[in-house]
Amino acid sequence: MSERDDSEGGVPGQGLTYAEAGVDIDAGNAMVSAIKPLVRSTRRPGADAEIGGFGGLFDLRAAGFTDPILVAANDGVGTKVKIAIETGLHETIGIDLVAMCVNDLVVQGAEPLLFLDYYATGRLDPQVGVAIVRGIAEGCRQAGCALVGGETAEMPGLYAERDYDLAGFAVGAAERGTLLPRADVAAGDVLLGLPSSGVHSNGFSLVRRIVELSGLGWDDPAPFAPGRSLGEALLEPTRIYVKPLLAAHRRTGGIKAMAHITGGGFPDNIPRVLPDGLGVRLALGDIRVPPVFAWLAKTGGVAEHEMLRTFNCGIGMVLVVGPDAVQAVTMVLREAGEAPVMLGEVVERAGEPVTYQGALGL
Repeated sequence: MSERDDSEGGVPGQGLTYAEAGVDIDAGNAMVSAIKPLVRSTRRPGADAEIGGFGGLFDLRAAGFTDPILVAANDGVGTKVKIAIETGLHETIGIDLVAMCVNDLVVQGAEPLLFLDYYATGRLDPQVGVAIVRGIAEGCRQAGCALVGGETAEMPGLYAERDYDLAGFAVGAAERGTLLPRADVAAGDVLLGLPSSGVHSNGFSLVRRIVELSGLGWDDPAPFAPGRSLGEALLEPTRIYVKPLLAAHRRTGGIKAMAHITGGGFPDNIPRVLPDGLGVRLALGDIRVPPVFAWLAKTGGVAEHEMLRTFNCGIGMVLVVGPDAVQAVTMVLREAGEAPVMLGEVVERAGEPVTYQGALGL
């Protein structure tokens, strides 16, 4: 994003240029100039969010930390980028990129501090690049972290001309002693779920296959979202839960663990934060399932168990809360604009780590 791989590309004595080989340095420089105001908009205490150097700096003391533990995460957007490429709608895919990283930080009790991106493409289109970075900057603002650098790589021959891929890298910090999950997660603890905005950024290989089976094009009306095209509706960006969760964690001290519901759905993600011998029982009937999931299940003939292990099915974040702290945590989350759902409880594990009551409203 902030720097380009400008290694020499000419052939001595033959008069070739890097541009003739398919790499346009001038386009890259134009993009860097265009995104500087977007990057500056993500400034925060500890980082001035300027680009152009060989690395990004962050001052933990200026950010207010005294005895911090650093937490790092990286992720991508997966094949959701194909929908952005095929529709020409690039403005929100950067939000997804940030979300997939910073949501993985906050579940460990960490505040996201800085973000870097990697943008690789077959042929650099500065307009597309700026649109992508505009989304990344918006995601960083939502998460409260600074965009401090990155890399734009133009690689003809490796990527098709219009294709691109994205990767994100985030670093956060938590004061020593505040990291999650806590060791006192116990049977009887309550599960709270926070609603998703839709599919988020997982399962899109299956989503794209279902769209093929449906016979619909990206510009056709979305059967599950009146007034929007199918492409627009499926590109609804991943929610960033950072600020509400940090507020609830810091103000109440009642959150024992959190799980970001990404690839693998409920059965693969929730057990990652549970001690040995414990499982969870989820009340599926209490989940308000967004219409997109009913359409995917019906159109693709996808069974409920496959939906549950592929998609978030309407819950993007799960919290483990002590029974005595549920009211306080719920109040803070609601003040922050969230709508937490009572999702189930932690139980002694007798078989599968995640069991279900009721059925999804598909």
